[in-house]
Formats: sequence, structure tokens, C-alpha cells
Amino acid sequence: MALTAKVRKVGDVSIVDLNGKITLGENTGILRDELRSLLAQGNKNIILNMAEVGYVDSAGLGELVGAYTTATNQGGSLKLLNLQGKMKDLMQITKLHTIFPAFDDEKAAVASFGGAAAKA
Repeated sequence: MALTAKVRKVGDVSIVDLNGKITLGENTGILRDELRSLLAQGNKNIILNMAEVGYVDSAGLGELVGAYTTATNQGGSLKLLNLQGKMKDLMQITKLHTIFPAFDDEKAAVASFGGAAAKA
């Protein structure tokens, strides 16, 4: 299943609704391109909504780490929303839960950016 990414705005936060699998190949490229496009447009507050992501392989996990690094290096912030069962476990096992802020509630995720984002 190909990965799709749809972007919506809540205040000054860009929420990327992902659907499909984040795996080696074209799917990781879709995520990378979407993130770079958002940053190039000046969007610094980014949430990846993982509610419809069924599977992430090691390349996909690497892509998420790369996305976090890219966003941080460009003065942005990347947070995760709605991690599903296996993905939550994977974040614990790899200790990535200490790096990625993750939320189960969209309003809380948006509010976590503070400032104008929280007033939306």
C-alpha cells in the first residue's frame, strides 16, 4: 500500500495525516518530500498523524529520525500523534520515545507548541 500524506493547518501548526506503510523505497521518499516542502514554505510546527499508518520498517524508522533531525536543524519542531500499538512498542524498544514528543490527543499536541498555535 502506497503511503499518502495530506496536510492540514490548525493555527500555525501543520498536521500531516499519513495513511499506509512507511517502508523502504517510494514511501519514505513521500514522507521526506512532504516534510521538506513544509519547511521550505516556512512551516516550523509539524505533527505527523500516524493513526492510519499500519506498518513502519527499519528504513521508515530511519526516515522518521531523519525528518526529526531536518526539522530541528531548520529551527522547526516535529511531533507524533496517534501512534498505534506496534509503533508505540517500537518507539519504546528503540528508545526513540525519549526523542519524539508523542501525543494521543490532537488538541494537546497542537497546544504543546505554545504561542499562536495554542490559540487556534
